[in-house]
Amino acid sequence: MAQPASDWDHPQPLAPASAPAPEYGSGSLADLLPTLAAGMAVPGVSAAIPELAPADRNCVFLIDGLGWEQLRAHPDEAPFMTSLLGSSRGGTGRPLTTGFPATTATSLASVGTGRPPGAHGLPGYTVRNPDTGELMNQLRWQPWTAPAVWQPYPTVFQLAHEAGVHAAQVSSPTFANTPLTKVALSGGTFHGRLSGEDRMDLAAEQLGAADRSLIYTYYAELDGAGHRFGVDSDSWRGQLMYVDRLVQRLAEQLPPRTALYVTADHGMIDIPFDEQHRIDFDEDWELRAGVALLGGEGRARHVYAVPGAENDVLTCWREVLGEQFWVASRDEAIAAGWFGRPDQIDERVYGRLGDVIAAARDDVLIIASEREPKESAMVGNHGSMTPVEQLVPLLEVRS
Repeated sequence: MAQPASDWDHPQPLAPASAPAPEYGSGSLADLLPTLAAGMAVPGVSAAIPELAPADRNCVFLIDGLGWEQLRAHPDEAPFMTSLLGSSRGGTGRPLTTGFPATTATSLASVGTGRPPGAHGLPGYTVRNPDTGELMNQLRWQPWTAPAVWQPYPTVFQLAHEAGVHAAQVSSPTFANTPLTKVALSGGTFHGRLSGEDRMDLAAEQLGAADRSLIYTYYAELDGAGHRFGVDSDSWRGQLMYVDRLVQRLAEQLPPRTALYVTADHGMIDIPFDEQHRIDFDEDWELRAGVALLGGEGRARHVYAVPGAENDVLTCWREVLGEQFWVASRDEAIAAGWFGRPDQIDERVYGRLGDVIAAARDDVLIIASEREPKESAMVGNHGSMTPVEQLVPLLEVRS
């Protein structure tokens, strides 16, 4: 008589609720600016990270692609930021969770609006526009969509400016008038500077321009080195050494009564170039069956089914990927808190989320070699809820 199969013989798919959902409301990127603004008596926001003491002047320096685990693994390349992990310089260091997915457009919108992805409405690298049925790239803003319609909430910088706080962004001139800047980071004045050193100097100057100030500055090249060459490559290490000097340069120029916070939009993980670690959607008939659009990115996929095929696609993706990915229906992902508390999900955002959403747990990607040749060739990747992608530093310096 045959014995029943054991769970070892047939592993169960990962449950959506078992994914380590971001700490919305207490320790996510979306909680940072509201906490700082509340400390400056800006109406309409509330402090969600109580250990951050109020300051008259606040600066957020966001380093694209610097994960908490990567920083801790490279003390020699980042001695100044490593010193901020303790309290030797009067600050403290702790991780924040980015939000899901851990990707730039989503995270910047969470930072600037103080809202989770399910509310601000940029819940992925590419998502479906329910009004047109097309995939919308929210980083490059293609195809064009009216920014104020796509993301209608005011930014924390706008609220601060209206409350009489001096608000400013200091970044690359390239970002001055982009739709993503408008919906995520606008408010007060924008100052474009090409070099990192010039940005640090001007950020310090802007901090001292008023008794109350809220300043944001940004550096992108660490992320680019990680995508092209991988985390821990010589190029990535060189960028980390440079950005560490930028942080120190800014910290040493802070005017009195200032708090500087160094953070990031996501971490990063290198994925080997073989079929075991890179599953090609364009070559896999099972994964393609019933799928109308493939959105998101390799480690955080939004999957849009042909009408009527939603359950079949969910079943198939779970059977094929369920031991390596958390695979959820839209409603399961919402209930599990992937995009914010369930009551925070805006109706206008609901249809942007995939019918099926797949978040990688293991060192694996779902690439699309024909649809996404450039993205499929990246060494370093991010997007999911693993600690290496999800945790980013929150380093503090006070003057």
